[in-house]
Amino acid sequence: MNILMLSTTFPYPPTKGGTQVRTFHLLKYLNQAHNVTVLTQRSADVSDAEIKALREFTGELVVFEKAPQASSKLQRFAEFLIKGTPPSVRSNFSPAMQAWIDQHIEKFDVITCEHSVNEIYVRPEFQQKKIVNVHSSVYGSCKNQLQTGTSENQLRDRINLPLLKRYEKRYCQKFTNIVVTTDDDRAQLQAFNPTAEIDVIPNGVDFAAFPYRTNDLGGHHLIFIGAMDNLANIDAAKFLSLEILPQLEAIYPDVTLSLVGARPTAEIQQLGKKNITVTGQVESIADYLHQATVCVIPMRTGYGIKNKTLEAMAAGIPIVSSDRGLEGLQSEHRALRANSINEYVAAISWLFEDGNLRSQLSQNARSLVETEYTWERAGRQYLQVLERSSQVEI
Repeated sequence: MNILMLSTTFPYPPTKGGTQVRTFHLLKYLNQAHNVTVLTQRSADVSDAEIKALREFTGELVVFEKAPQASSKLQRFAEFLIKGTPPSVRSNFSPAMQAWIDQHIEKFDVITCEHSVNEIYVRPEFQQKKIVNVHSSVYGSCKNQLQTGTSENQLRDRINLPLLKRYEKRYCQKFTNIVVTTDDDRAQLQAFNPTAEIDVIPNGVDFAAFPYRTNDLGGHHLIFIGAMDNLANIDAAKFLSLEILPQLEAIYPDVTLSLVGARPTAEIQQLGKKNITVTGQVESIADYLHQATVCVIPMRTGYGIKNKTLEAMAAGIPIVSSDRGLEGLQSEHRALRANSINEYVAAISWLFEDGNLRSQLSQNARSLVETEYTWERAGRQYLQVLERSSQVEI
């Protein structure tokens, strides 16, 4: 089977973020069984060495330069209003990439869009089997941000919400198969395309990058991990640093916090003080996890399964997390759940004081990830979707 995989985000190295890690590991598995051609774009931070390394995992790799932004924000919003495609999707569009697809489409059996932003390249008239690996609902995410008060711009997002609903409903109609990471997203998108086959395929963990810890150091050290330029992570880091941590300091004066992740914005950097460390990008997130007493994942927005949660579970670090941070996961007896400041303080204090509980959660979480959340399992499920869809008549 000849597979065309579309990913405007360059999917290597798989340590850069959620989109990269999911796309890379699914590509790696598919290419073992079939011929996969990957079309992607190169941003300024992608090196020639990274392109060479990614080529080893593909049948063919075609790389395009990022297209420059030719229009203003006002023009992009007007296009969204009239044509129905969000600026975040339009900004990734490359005419050269579209021309290549149009010219070569006939030699492929299946097209996969790795993240919904790539749907823009798939024409409804294409006769190939079409799959979109959504990652998370853009409409659902915007709606959640408005509901939780975590939106950067309430007025803008209230205007955008019905437009995003219209957009997501429209693009879902193009695909015979839709892949999501959680049941919440499946329910959301099934309403937009009742006839589509929708499969839930969660993320996995690279166990070489996130080995299980060898010992529990105890103490009162917290950690939060994630890309620090992501809106949902910025909100979580500020909530943890400015609202939860001061309450803990009153009980544990020596409590410390590490905010670990690449590309910290100015507002994240400003959180750094004597007991809060902002690391920026680090060579090994697992090394930092292994030094922590508790991993706190106080997400208040952001749909889809969270890589940060799976990675902390794999590393064996006891977790206190919100409902949003545990979305899609079987978390009972594997993490403590909290959604208010008082609940976070109580759960973290419990773990600080109870080494046996830390050990129990650590072992249970690692066992769950080893069984249910491996990249091999995700790849096998994705391959089944592609092979099944390749036999469906449109």
